[in-house]
Amino acid sequence: MYNQKKQIMYTDNQEKELMDIEKNQYYSGEDLGCTYTKEKARFRIWAPTAELVQINLYREGSKDNLIKSIPMTKDQEGTWVIEVKEDLVGVYYTYLITINGEMKEAVDPYARTTGVNGHRAMVIDLKSTNPEGWYEDEKPVFEQVTDAVIYELHVRDISSDPNSNINNVGKFLGLTETGTKSEEGLSTGLDHIKELGITHLHLLPIYDYATVDEDNLSKKQFNWGYDPQNYNVPEGSYATNPYSGEVRVKELKKMIQILHENHIRVVMDVVYNHTFETEDSDFNKIVPHYFYRRQDGIYTDGSGCGNEIASERKMVRKYIVDSVIYWAKEYHIDGFRFDLMGVLDCDTMNEIRLAVDKIDPSILLYGEGWNGGESALNEEERAIIDNASKVPSIAMFNDRIRDNIKGSVFNDNDSGYVNGAEHLEESIKCGVVGSITHPQVKCDDAWTMNPTQSINYVSAHDNYTLWDKLALTCPDDSIEDRIRRNKLVAAIVFTSQGIPFFQAGEEILRSKVREDGTFDDNSYISSDSINSIKWINKQKYIEVFEYYKGLISFRKMHKALRMTTANEVREKIAFMNEDTKNVIQFIINSSDNNQDSLLVIYNANEEPVTMNIPNGSWNLYVNDQVAGNECIETITSGKVVVNKLSAMVLVKE
Repeated sequence: MYNQKKQIMYTDNQEKELMDIEKNQYYSGEDLGCTYTKEKARFRIWAPTAELVQINLYREGSKDNLIKSIPMTKDQEGTWVIEVKEDLVGVYYTYLITINGEMKEAVDPYARTTGVNGHRAMVIDLKSTNPEGWYEDEKPVFEQVTDAVIYELHVRDISSDPNSNINNVGKFLGLTETGTKSEEGLSTGLDHIKELGITHLHLLPIYDYATVDEDNLSKKQFNWGYDPQNYNVPEGSYATNPYSGEVRVKELKKMIQILHENHIRVVMDVVYNHTFETEDSDFNKIVPHYFYRRQDGIYTDGSGCGNEIASERKMVRKYIVDSVIYWAKEYHIDGFRFDLMGVLDCDTMNEIRLAVDKIDPSILLYGEGWNGGESALNEEERAIIDNASKVPSIAMFNDRIRDNIKGSVFNDNDSGYVNGAEHLEESIKCGVVGSITHPQVKCDDAWTMNPTQSINYVSAHDNYTLWDKLALTCPDDSIEDRIRRNKLVAAIVFTSQGIPFFQAGEEILRSKVREDGTFDDNSYISSDSINSIKWINKQKYIEVFEYYKGLISFRKMHKALRMTTANEVREKIAFMNEDTKNVIQFIINSSDNNQDSLLVIYNANEEPVTMNIPNGSWNLYVNDQVAGNECIETITSGKVVVNKLSAMVLVKE
């Protein structure tokens, strides 16, 4: 998956040169890359250590078709510029950088699009790539971050199962097709996602990554895409024509436009913590060693992928912020998920938040609050869970609630609350309140300032699917009981404070099974047959799909499940005293006559329990069978029976 490059030692003089660059060569302008008009194209690159920079112009994105090579002029703050007074639209280009007498060819880090496999940037008229109605594109209504329901998807997975009946298999356009149905007559693709009711579609990397050969797409290939090559360019393998630079841009915009029209916002998975190449990366060809952290002249590996980006350096931070701004403005992206966010520094993340707030304050920012290896960045500077208070407007994946619910992702046989572990009631309660401190909860897992920082989830592309984890930890379960556990998991996630997130296909019991019958917990290069969403499962497990759909609908209906401040949560959520092990019961009290009070009970036991409930008339909306906004029954007896391995949610209306 990743390119582990050999470690190379560097001299003290080179380190001093980097320090001088950091102090004296910051360029604050907004014109890095190519600025295009029909009359001329202006190119600016930041290469402060270069002795000479030339630009190569090509007719195509690959092969030997050089038009000409032109010297650039050294300009302010380490930049080099050239203005070509021609209409260069559709012309491809690279830079030739000479440092210490050695010449290397590099792709513009600010490239807006490229040719096949990303080896040459292309001059593009971005306005010409806008689909009809692009300027009128309206983001779906979104009032507060806890209103989000996030659905994580790889572009290929939605369409690669033949039973999806989607024409544009593995393409951006596959997510624009409506009316697609499985052979069983149930909706697939975009219609399925819309039917489910999610608010945000989180797409695994859609920028240009290195590990799929766009020049050989007839060959079966798959990669999650966490191998950055060109950060500001859409991935060519997801376009119908990877050879023409404008096609990938047009089709990605079209996909986002259609998703917006169907009331779905788009989150982009971004990987600013490392690059696929290290020594031979374009960053290193242009400004050797500046963009990466090192200790004693050796590249450090906080990403676990061969290198780590030095986000704390001024021009690196500028690059990351510029990139996020570009995607938000040019593509109307509604959110960003930061891979291994702990490799990035808190100041950079806060600067990103300030920048996107100027564009659209409703843009979501969240990430993995951990590293992939030992980072050279001081721990107090890292954007990790332990430093959540330093990045209060950025959310993080709540790995505590994940592991407390279903067991550790690092131990196949480890169980959590829903699959057999005991004495986890306090830990689950901590997740219920959004991992804030709460006077009724005794738990060391509280880490958020407010519930808005907690991404509540149990499954994502990494590790086993939820269904497979339950199979490994409860091998003697009947299918019925395993489904019960799965539904209980979903009920906990969707009735907890914070932001719910789940892996595409979880709602139809997604499984990743190898040919030998074992489960695949790291399917980053596995086949479509393993990674695809199996649409026959929608019919097979339609009651689970309806349950997820109902939970989402119920959550949207009740603001009590979507509080935004710790004080409000502490004021309104009260846990009820109960002596029954593995049972959690709490009430969300209404302080507003226009809101309902909610009573929630989780029973992780393998037998029913009878629970006392407050006096009054309580309407039941969620039980072990169904969930939604239709009342199942009204209970006035002061007691309820909660079936085994299930949740119950009642409303005092």
